[in-house]
Amino acid sequence: MPDPSQAPLPVSSTPSTLSTPGILLDDIALTRADRLVLAPMTLALTERRIGIVGRNGSGKSSLLRVIAGLQAPDQGRVRIDGTDMLADRAGAIRRLGILFQNPDHQIIFPTVEEEIAFGLRQLGAPRAEAREKARAVLAAHGREGWAARQTQALSQGQRHFLCMMAVLAMEPAAILLDEPFSGLDVPTTMQLHRALDGLAQQIVLVTHDPRQIAGFDRVLWLEEGRIEADGPVDAVLPAFTTRMQALGEAPPCWP
Repeated sequence: MPDPSQAPLPVSSTPSTLSTPGILLDDIALTRADRLVLAPMTLALTERRIGIVGRNGSGKSSLLRVIAGLQAPDQGRVRIDGTDMLADRAGAIRRLGILFQNPDHQIIFPTVEEEIAFGLRQLGAPRAEAREKARAVLAAHGREGWAARQTQALSQGQRHFLCMMAVLAMEPAAILLDEPFSGLDVPTTMQLHRALDGLAQQIVLVTHDPRQIAGFDRVLWLEEGRIEADGPVDAVLPAFTTRMQALGEAPPCWP
C-alpha cells in the first residue's frame, strides 16, 4: 500500500484575472471562537468533477459554505467565473447551487412546484413563468406527477432529488454537494448518482466515502483545516484510505 507520508504536496494555484473561469479562492482563511477552521489557502478549482475528503471537523463543510458565500471568511475572497460571492449575491445565485446533507434544511415550501419555482422567482422570473418552468423541469426528470405533492410527504431520497431539481432549474455553472448520499438506501443512492453523473455543471462534492468520488478529476484532502493533499484521484485517495485505515486500527483514544 502507498505510504501516507508520501501523499502529494498541497498545490496552490494563484488566481490571475477576474475573468478566469471556475471557482477561485484567493487567500481565504476562517476562524471560529479563536479556533482555526480553515488555514489560509489559494486555489483555482477549474476541473469538472472535484471531491473533498477528510475526517469530521476537518473543515470540509466550512470550505463549502465559504465557497457558496454563506460564510464570510476572515480574509480573502471567493469568485466564480469572475463574480465575487459575497459582494454580488444576485450574481452568486445565478452561478452556484448548493445541496445540503439534510434536505429539510433546504426545503421551505409546502408543494414541489412551489419549491422549484422559488429559486426562479429569486432570479426575477414572473410567477406564471416560474411555475411553467418548474413543471418543465419536473417533466424533464420524469416527475410530472410531483407538481402538487406535499414536500413533507416525500421520502428522504425524494426530497434530495427535489432539492437537486430546484437547483438545476436555476441553471448554475457549478453545484456544491455536502454528503448528498448520507442516510439514503442503495437504490436511491444509485439513482441520485446517475442523475449527477449526467449533469454538465461543474460538481464539487464533500464526502467521507472515497467510493463516491471514484472517477473524479481532482481530490482535496483536508486535515484540521489545512490541505493535506491535492491532486488526481489515483494519487490522493490511496494515501487518504491508508491513513484512515491506520487511524481506525489504532487503539481507542477516548477515556
